[in-house]
Amino acid sequence: MARVKGGTVHRARRKKVMSQAKGYFGSKHRLYKSAKEQVMQALSDSYRDRRQKKRDFRKLWITRINAACRENNISYSKFIDGLNKAGVMVNRKMLSEIAIDNPQAFTDLVKIANDALNGKTFASTTVEKSVKKETTKIEKSTVKEEAKDVSKMTVAELRELAQSKGIKGTSTMKKAELLDALK
Repeated sequence: MARVKGGTVHRARRKKVMSQAKGYFGSKHRLYKSAKEQVMQALSDSYRDRRQKKRDFRKLWITRINAACRENNISYSKFIDGLNKAGVMVNRKMLSEIAIDNPQAFTDLVKIANDALNGKTFASTTVEKSVKKETTKIEKSTVKEEAKDVSKMTVAELRELAQSKGIKGTSTMKKAELLDALK
């Protein structure tokens, strides 16, 4: 039986590890053995931290909400309990954004939570109105951002946008003409 040498496979496997170890300090990017160990450790760390990141963001949102609650003389746990009793379904990410961007709307949510804790029942429209006001403000800010990003769009995307707005003759327009028509 003839001897089979695994030269190309062997070299490809090592080359892959060494390319993954590019930029590591010292011998960890030069020597195969230490590079392989470091790459294995880095991959396991990245796997772990992709899950850890979700926990870290939730902690950050809770910390921000808690700080805003303390400014409004209520504890975080009472605030969340009051919102649940009032039937307000807003996640912690949005609550933290409201606390940062619009303290007045957050104060309104604190009042709703306090009233719910004191036994007052809400018609769902009252709560929805206060939440809708906040979401429309956020949507308006995103619309402004979209208006800024129109210049970054491709000609095909601009044509689709112009057609959806009812502008005629978009098939022959150039990018500058489309931008003027959309404004």
